[in-house]
Amino acid sequence: MSLCNRLAPLVLLFGLGSAPVCADDALPNQLMITEWPVSWGGRPRDPYVAPDGEVWFCGQTGNYLARFNPDTGTFSKVDIDEGTHPHNLIVDNEGTVWYAGNKNALIGAIAPNTGKVTRYPMPSGVTDPHTLVRHPDGHIWFTAQWSNIIGRLDPTTGAVKLASIPTHDARPYGIKIAPDGMVVAVLLGSNKLALVEPDSLALTEVSLPSPQSRPRRLEITPDGIIWYADYSRGVLGSYDRDSNRFVDFPLPGGPQSQPYGTALDDDGILWVAQTGMMPNRIVGFDTGARRFISGSEVPGGGTVRHMMYDEKSDAFWFGVDTGYLARGQRNGQ
Repeated sequence: MSLCNRLAPLVLLFGLGSAPVCADDALPNQLMITEWPVSWGGRPRDPYVAPDGEVWFCGQTGNYLARFNPDTGTFSKVDIDEGTHPHNLIVDNEGTVWYAGNKNALIGAIAPNTGKVTRYPMPSGVTDPHTLVRHPDGHIWFTAQWSNIIGRLDPTTGAVKLASIPTHDARPYGIKIAPDGMVVAVLLGSNKLALVEPDSLALTEVSLPSPQSRPRRLEITPDGIIWYADYSRGVLGSYDRDSNRFVDFPLPGGPQSQPYGTALDDDGILWVAQTGMMPNRIVGFDTGARRFISGSEVPGGGTVRHMMYDEKSDAFWFGVDTGYLARGQRNGQ
């Protein structure tokens, strides 16, 4: 174990608030990354593994959806409405694919058996559905970055309810569901998190300690701790709602690392893409031991924007801007 990782528990024990930086080259590579070229290009991003094992993803600038069969290595393109420019998608337990129409103000749903598309238009004032997440109660929650809105879609009725954010130009971005059902979003245009009560849609803003913080993506561990990628400061931050305590863990790439995509696996390892360097580097952080354990270069040479962990295969998936779909597996498993 490197010196900086040996010091990290002592920093936390004495409440100093920030763990030491571990240089990228001091970390072993515990990750095997496999890439498949996407012939259509168009910024492949935000993959999601469906119940049948196929991987769906967006072609944001190419204005398409696609699915990939990992067993055969084959891709299938799915045409969508012109001008959709999908930003994100998720797949529910029944196999329905939900996608965010970032440029045509709708959320679409593709039925698994028929391929029929149902369109849910956004209310007036909401123009850019951004990132989706499914709540255990069945609702689809979403952020709308430039509309400054967090919303909730009821799939059974099509009704959309909105939670307005008090901070001007807060730019809600990544969104997750906490173990207690609370909806949590990071506000990229500010140094804040947003907590939304799932039934009443009451919204509370939580200010991060540094005014310079700009959180972009987040993960939530089973103990309820919120982990956020602080894009502007090169920090993995943690927030314990129960104690109202924040702790910073500087990323191995330093202040210019620009952490973006994140994925949390079943072993409590939080994988973070450092996009401030080319090629990007993905580091693994042990949320239990509170230390960085792995550093790996992304061979595709583009930006990693969003990652999704699939517990069945114990792997996480991501897109690379230069035209690749990729899978990360710890220790080559």
